[in-house]
Amino acid sequence: MVTTTSDMVWNSLPKRPADSHKGTFGSVLAVAGSASYRGAAALAVEGALRTGAGIVTLASVEPVLAAVSARLPECCLCPCEAGAAGGIAPENIPRIQRQRATVLLLGPGLGYTVQSAARAAETRMLAGTLLPGFAGSAVLDADGLNAAADLLQAGKLPHPQGDLILTPHPGEAARLLGLTVPEVQADREGSAVSLAKKYHCVAVLKGHHTLVAAPGGTVWRNETGNAGLAKGGSGDILAGLTAGLLAAGLKQGRTPEDAAVCAVWLHGAAADRCAKRRSMTAMLPGDLFEDLGWILGELGR
Repeated sequence: MVTTTSDMVWNSLPKRPADSHKGTFGSVLAVAGSASYRGAAALAVEGALRTGAGIVTLASVEPVLAAVSARLPECCLCPCEAGAAGGIAPENIPRIQRQRATVLLLGPGLGYTVQSAARAAETRMLAGTLLPGFAGSAVLDADGLNAAADLLQAGKLPHPQGDLILTPHPGEAARLLGLTVPEVQADREGSAVSLAKKYHCVAVLKGHHTLVAAPGGTVWRNETGNAGLAKGGSGDILAGLTAGLLAAGLKQGRTPEDAAVCAVWLHGAAADRCAKRRSMTAMLPGDLFEDLGWILGELGR
């Protein structure tokens, strides 16, 4: 197992050449958000923008787009009609597929069985149709992972044409592996490796000392971060950071492992700095972006 260091992150982060333009750093298409989870989309999209993606487009329903555009005018929008429980209706799939992007980020705030069985069915349809038809790479998070776990019962996990990164917490990992949460936690390294090999993906097993596993069996252990991250929204930011770094890095020959390892380390390092300002109790996920800027500045990016 490899422990991630600041030097590793420095060497793996995408560079910003003087003659670069927005096309230099790829693009992210985020399919995220619903009436119940508008903030999830906003945090994920900002994460992708703050890690340098050249263009970020959000495909979502109008209440989500209104909230995000007021906060982030830099984000492009793909308006979608609402479906069950205020989520993205499957009828929008052709419109979403027309959006060109290097990386697909699917899952934050889409909604699932907590909203309704109909919402869950529509999220499964989005994941099952958009992922296998996507020409680039993808990051699958949150309700996208819940949908993927259910899709496994009917066949296999859909995979984009490019690389796939999964970002499960232990509960989601347990569903994907057919294990219990205690079993996953008892062997976190083995679980991360199993996810990576079984689904031919880069697996980010979140939690204390988040692990990143590659299909070849290499595992990186992260030692940044603290209990202040134990709040809703933290995972949405990590998914966005990962997608942004993946989009920018692929244009420069970086690997999906690079994107995941750097995103996890930066996420935790920003949280450590934020906790010193706000305390672990009072800090909010959205506070991390200020600290992320300082961390990236210190790394010369």
